[in-house]
Amino acid sequence: MSSQDKIKQLIDLREKAKLGGGEQRIESQHEKGKLTARERLEILLDEGSFEEYDMFVTHRCHDYGLEKQEYLSDGVVTGHGTIDGRVVYVFSQDFTVFGGSLSETFAQKICKIMDQALQVGAPVIGINDSGGARIQEGVRSLAGYAEIFERNIRASGVIPQISAVFGPCAGGAVYSPALTDFIVMSENTSYMFVTGPKVTKTVTGERISTEDLGGAEVHATRSGVAHLVAENEEEGLLMIRKLLSYLPQNNVEEPPVGEITDPIDRTEDALNDIVPEDPNKPYDILDVIHLLADGGEFMEIQSRYAKNIVTGFAKMGGIPVGIVANQPNVLAGVLDINASRKAARFVRCCDAFNIPLFTLVDVPGFLPGSAQEYGGIIIHGAKLMFAYGEATVPKVTVTLRKSYGGAHDVMSSKQLRGDINYAWPSAEIAVMGPRGAIEILESKKLAGIEKPEDLQKFIDEKENEYREKFANPYQAAKYGYIDDVIEPRNTRFRVIRALKTLANKKDMLPPKKHSNIPL
Repeated sequence: MSSQDKIKQLIDLREKAKLGGGEQRIESQHEKGKLTARERLEILLDEGSFEEYDMFVTHRCHDYGLEKQEYLSDGVVTGHGTIDGRVVYVFSQDFTVFGGSLSETFAQKICKIMDQALQVGAPVIGINDSGGARIQEGVRSLAGYAEIFERNIRASGVIPQISAVFGPCAGGAVYSPALTDFIVMSENTSYMFVTGPKVTKTVTGERISTEDLGGAEVHATRSGVAHLVAENEEEGLLMIRKLLSYLPQNNVEEPPVGEITDPIDRTEDALNDIVPEDPNKPYDILDVIHLLADGGEFMEIQSRYAKNIVTGFAKMGGIPVGIVANQPNVLAGVLDINASRKAARFVRCCDAFNIPLFTLVDVPGFLPGSAQEYGGIIIHGAKLMFAYGEATVPKVTVTLRKSYGGAHDVMSSKQLRGDINYAWPSAEIAVMGPRGAIEILESKKLAGIEKPEDLQKFIDEKENEYREKFANPYQAAKYGYIDDVIEPRNTRFRVIRALKTLANKKDMLPPKKHSNIPL
């Protein structure tokens, strides 16, 4: 065979590999509203940057006639490329080859790029579209999954790991995305569950559709498994590109600081009036965040789940920050089980990747009731407290209005090593709200007042007295628990200056194997 023939053979094999399971299956993929494995990478990565590994790998199974079916790449496309010029490692599962099912060699390909990503210190992005384990390979397929899981665990907190689920992801396949930092799902075309509708019906008798059991909407609103949901795959891939703009390459690098396109000293007069005078009247914390962030831009994470707390990324003076904020518009911003879990995970992620934390506080307390107590609110609330107390990144906190009881402590208080804690003049920092406090402190006098009008007058007087004494920011400032009471319109400048001041902060934890966070 001449040199030209050998080159032609190489070109032909590459073209064959790029076809995956063939034209007919590619067409079927498109009919479902899904892109192919390679089309997804073209959108995700910078143009012309993809370097593919193991294009010529095939499976090694000779059972159930599988030896008669061989496809180059064996159902997963792997390699590295760049996003905005930064190196990332990628794998993209190919549903056109054996339904994207995982084989021994399929797993080895993924493990290879994960190992190299750890060595290089670069993020890993996995695009999942798979029917699960390749049954014909038996325990070798299961072992392949476990090899991937082990690498997910090893890489956790070392390099960013992002999972896109753009098709089926069932059984053992769900645990690799679950071990990563962020999960992106697409509406109508993706689903995740440990056990599918058929097995669910057989075991429990419950009849449920694929979408209702594990679709994007379910995981965005009820389970909290999905961090971001896109209308389609292209939007999901662009979300991943955007998400990476807030994350560093690894845990020893700083997040990428952008150009300052929005004046650092920009004031916002609207903030002076954004908190209603009526302490029971809600407002939207997102309005506050958009007024403070560079260009009003905020990438919310888990926006449809536990809406009483807001988490997400923004830039302040070009500095990426993780924002945690109580949402007075939903359940008055109270902390419950789901909100505590959501915020704790986000805080720990930011801390792992050196992203400063900016906390906006307006919290009346923890949600009372037997459902919360039976569900373990004590443990789940402790997760958030633990996450803030353990975090060593710069932490800037601003209390806007209510900050009561244990919830005050939990929300990045000075005693949980909050670095700089500000409050607005509207802040109410106390053990509990005025009404509850008066009912306890003046219980005997209240019981002795018979006339309703006299009772109401007494309550109003005592509530005002309590507010003047306790429900304001100055008592906390008096003891140094609040570093300064600031005018709301100046918040952006004060927070950015605080972040710049804390840029070289060093805060160490005692030597230990690992902490025992209440899970």
